[in-house]
Amino acid sequence: MLLRLSLALVLALAAAPAAGLAQQGPRPAAPTESVWKPAATPPGGVAWSLLESTQEITRQDAKGFIYSKPVFPPAVKALEGKRVKVSGYMMPLQNGKTQTHFVLLAYPPDCPFHLNPAPMQFIEVKTARGVTFSYDVKTVEGTLQLLGHDESGIFYRIYDAQPI
Repeated sequence: MLLRLSLALVLALAAAPAAGLAQQGPRPAAPTESVWKPAATPPGGVAWSLLESTQEITRQDAKGFIYSKPVFPPAVKALEGKRVKVSGYMMPLQNGKTQTHFVLLAYPPDCPFHLNPAPMQFIEVKTARGVTFSYDVKTVEGTLQLLGHDESGIFYRIYDAQPI
């Protein structure tokens, strides 16, 4: 009798989370369904496929630190200093609900095995006014700066950015 009661309690507790999940609406896309798709290009914007066409040259120093610098293709070089629109996934760099300095990722940060994007798959963004953090795709417009010649591993920055 005690065994049956214990088994019934375990089954009831196991079913409770599943019942709660069923009431929350459609499930989010699994990592395998979404991680390999970059954010869609906004109308009149820059595609991640273009930014990802930048080549990365890496070297390792005597202590084992890896340094990288870009080789920008002509189409990316043509964007230097121009106002561009890009959509991506926000990764906050500050505490708080609004961010004036964040990273815009090409791919959703939903896979624990792909938390470290390549330098051509993210953009450092600086804004004058705060942008509210969310997990939704964000579109920003600002001036594109090409970086990385100092081997910092940051290839792109958008400054004077504004959310769209």
